[in-house]
Amino acid sequence: MTMTQPPTVIRILACAFGAGLTVTALTAGPATAQTQPQAPAQARVHYDGSAEDAAANKAFFEAVLKSVAEKRAANPGAAQVTVLYNTANAPSFRTQIANSASIWNSSVSNVKLAATSGGGDFAYYEGNDSRGSYASTDGHGRGYVFLDYAQNRQYNSTRVTAHETGHVLGLPDHYSGPCSELMSGGGPGPSCTNPYPNANEKSRVNSLWANGFAKALRKLEAASADR
Repeated sequence: MTMTQPPTVIRILACAFGAGLTVTALTAGPATAQTQPQAPAQARVHYDGSAEDAAANKAFFEAVLKSVAEKRAANPGAAQVTVLYNTANAPSFRTQIANSASIWNSSVSNVKLAATSGGGDFAYYEGNDSRGSYASTDGHGRGYVFLDYAQNRQYNSTRVTAHETGHVLGLPDHYSGPCSELMSGGGPGPSCTNPYPNANEKSRVNSLWANGFAKALRKLEAASADR
């Protein structure tokens, strides 16, 4: 499956549900209902994903991870690892976003998603984009998930949102997977409405946010010590 307005971003169409296509491209900030980005001529359209997509997904996760680690370093007594998100620019999807956050929060134990009205670790946007919904990073420790209107009408909107949030938590696409696999995205077709991660996906997220987060904290501590 393929959301502050950075001057240049790496776009990740992790799985374009609506068109059954994905695109990796360099372009300007997130689309909104008023402003829609134009895909540059060099954009490459494909269905099964690519090494470029995988690298972009990883970059997005690492940007969110770094943002959360910086907050924890500043407040080491925090009770749990929490990823903050802002829905101010996606008012039409607040119910689906809340539902997907609840699904993930009940599925994993090493990280929690929480809404904020201030600066989050990532944000959701909504609008029209022929390439569908995607997750992206501005390269400065902030990311966003963009939710496309048409795609969310054709496919189960909570599944789309939960899938894109899966990228926030570090999961890659797996288009050939069954409907029971959340990160199979639009692969199983519009009839698939499952918004829940399977056991392997839950385990992977827990592992990433135990081991990966500890690694990010150590890196920050080492950088701080060198100053």
